[in-house]
Amino acid sequence: MTRIRRKCVGGIVYHVMNRANARQRIFKKRGDFKAFEKVLAEALERTPCRLLAYCIMSNHWHLLLRPHEDGDLSEFMRWLTVTHVRRWHTWHGTVGNGHVYQGRFKSFPVQTNGHYLTVLRYIESNPMRAGIVERSQDWEWSSLAIRNGADKGQLKLARSPVKISDNWGELVNLMPNEADIVKLNNAVRRGCPYGSGEWVTKTAKEQGLEVTLKPLGRPRIDPNEKVKGRKNEGKIMKAGGRPKTSTINGTRSL
Repeated sequence: MTRIRRKCVGGIVYHVMNRANARQRIFKKRGDFKAFEKVLAEALERTPCRLLAYCIMSNHWHLLLRPHEDGDLSEFMRWLTVTHVRRWHTWHGTVGNGHVYQGRFKSFPVQTNGHYLTVLRYIESNPMRAGIVERSQDWEWSSLAIRNGADKGQLKLARSPVKISDNWGELVNLMPNEADIVKLNNAVRRGCPYGSGEWVTKTAKEQGLEVTLKPLGRPRIDPNEKVKGRKNEGKIMKAGGRPKTSTINGTRSL
């Protein structure tokens, strides 16, 4: 599959994620989670980028980011993942022993309206939907903990571009409907923009993501065109048999 060249635009909100290589558990102890939060805070200080949400699971993580300038997101993610990999190998005594992540990070643009809140809930309710906790608030390693007053040191959340309801603690625990999950999973898998139809088309064009909106696989052939082709072939055969050929230097050609 052809790799799409990233064109990360400043001012746009992006959902970003990465998974551990072979889905191994890279966050096992409290220290593993805290270490990633520390690297995340350092990355935010080094390459200013607005952190809107995050959630760290045992073998992957989600971020909701809003870079300031074009190219900031790629630089931010490059430093974050490279630094975390180096430190992870050092902490676990596995320097030189293979990959930590399965590959480069995945991302997709998010429209700042109701779709933004859907993605926010998708991120912060991840532990609950995975059956790890009964309520999303019970998971310590996410932005929801910060919203509920947890002190994460230098790790701070930026102001949300969309107003978050005062009863977010209740809303975040409502399971997303099936249509939203399907649409979100497609955005995660293919990197296509997530939002209203018109915004998706416009954003895909601006960021060179048109291919993410096209159906996967070979184009379908219209059955009517097949029938039409057979009929035309039959007419040719009735009119003059097989197409005439000529021989040039011993080679048959049409």
